[in-house]
Amino acid sequence: MDVIAVFRTFFEEQEHAWVRSASLVPQDTSVLFTTAGMQQFKPYYSGEPSPYGNRVVSVQKCFRADDLAEVGDSNHLTFFEMLGNFSFQYPDGENSYFKEQAIRMGYEFVAERLGLAIEYVTIFEGDEHTPRDTESERIWNELAAEKDITLPVYGENRDENFWGPTGSEGPCGPTSEIYVDGVEIWNLVFNQYYQHQDGTLEHQSNQGVDTGGGYERILAVVEQTESVFQTSVFADVMAYIQDMFPDLALEHQRIIADHLRSALFLSADGVTPSNKEQGYVLRRLIRKVLSLAGMKEESLPGLSKIGEKFKEEYVERYPELEDGLVNYTTHLESEFETFSQALRQGLKQAHKMLKGREDNVLTGEEAFKLSASHGLSPELMRLNGIEFDEEAFEAERERHREVSRAGAEHKFGGHGLALDTGELKAEDADEVKVVTRLHSATHLLNQALRDVLGEDVVQKGSDINVKRTRFDFSYPRKLTEEEKQQIESRVNQFIEEAHDLEVTEMPLAEARQSGAIYLEHESYPDPVKIHQFGTASKEFCGGPHVENTADIGTFQITKEEAVAQNVRRIRGVVR
Repeated sequence: MDVIAVFRTFFEEQEHAWVRSASLVPQDTSVLFTTAGMQQFKPYYSGEPSPYGNRVVSVQKCFRADDLAEVGDSNHLTFFEMLGNFSFQYPDGENSYFKEQAIRMGYEFVAERLGLAIEYVTIFEGDEHTPRDTESERIWNELAAEKDITLPVYGENRDENFWGPTGSEGPCGPTSEIYVDGVEIWNLVFNQYYQHQDGTLEHQSNQGVDTGGGYERILAVVEQTESVFQTSVFADVMAYIQDMFPDLALEHQRIIADHLRSALFLSADGVTPSNKEQGYVLRRLIRKVLSLAGMKEESLPGLSKIGEKFKEEYVERYPELEDGLVNYTTHLESEFETFSQALRQGLKQAHKMLKGREDNVLTGEEAFKLSASHGLSPELMRLNGIEFDEEAFEAERERHREVSRAGAEHKFGGHGLALDTGELKAEDADEVKVVTRLHSATHLLNQALRDVLGEDVVQKGSDINVKRTRFDFSYPRKLTEEEKQQIESRVNQFIEEAHDLEVTEMPLAEARQSGAIYLEHESYPDPVKIHQFGTASKEFCGGPHVENTADIGTFQITKEEAVAQNVRRIRGVVR
């Protein structure tokens, strides 16, 4: 099935004007990249007349730099395509629409045109500030009755089903999400409120609809693959990469595929490698791939071929990729040259540091300085036989993750962090304490899942901030309410048992035989640290953790959902 052709045909039948994707480099200089389909239409939500009419449909190229550290798992991507349909200036705008038509069109596209069985939908449940979205709830229930189907409608909290505002004030509104096989496949945003700086809401006179779904995620559901990297978009390229780099871990093969696709599209939109803004991101993407490829000049033709394969996949939709491929190849070659020069200097400096040293091992601080100043990544240091204190290197890297300038913070969508390991994020000492409790709770959750669901459960990813922990794991179906209760109770049992933390360090080979949980494709230092809470939990980890499980508080599961076929996600909090 050609999902994009079906999508465009359907919405054009519904009198939507087709609008080409905007560039990945937006006209709005306050942000680095285009990250959503609605960005090019923002003025029309504020009352400016739309030259396309009040119904539009698009497939938008998007790039999210925030996901760079997550790429390598089954579903995170830096570049992706966003399918979306939009309505402006409701109710007075000619041919505009709001919840009734948006929901009905979303249902028809997903259920009848794509032929997918909708498992359930969600709406905003309301809170002390904003009423429940009973209108969307009513429409979904009426639609289910008309179609004579069972369609559960679940209320979700503000974090899950309310959009905006993007700052302290501005347009915002409830959302409704469509789930297939537990995966959120379509999202409908209803901009019906305006929030003032004091937090009060008023109904907007000019309301709008912003809907969308990630193409690669939809394709994974349609084609019934466990990963976006197994879909038809990536299949040929992944096979080529696996043949070219058979000894690389799957995680690294996926990074190469993702980063080179992104590099091609950025190159086509006029980005060139540099040390600032978009150019810095492109340079980072290319140099990561070159590092994984071992900095071998003979790999360049193969890396160019990967770009050519992606061009062939997308050029009908994005003709700018014809010239973009030329730029892409030029950028690969020029970055190889400049990176090689930097690495030669870095290796020279490393050998100078090691001269006369008995242990022949760089400190973590020395290794980090070489990485930051010369691009001598851990992979390249290992490749060139340079030993370094890997644990101390990671600690040094963590200390340097805090963003130094407010302007850069805003553009990259981040903020200064007292703790940012990629998995754990906190802004100050108080938040670090909360995140530490959540981190320890996440270890207990990992064990509880294995206790309740079976030893085959494998961690697929995690993300922890001051509000919640998010844990992805392998499992083929939605959890029952009883299973969720058992898992939550098991975690709280571990907490009540007041297990002390014990940290041991041992050679990596020995640690793998110790019974501790670890990720098969993860790169670990040797020796490696194991964090153990009595009989409750034992995992490879670098910390931080509470000293005793009793310090965690009470754990609560707030949501369980799917993020891909056979991959579930649990969100939880501690109180």
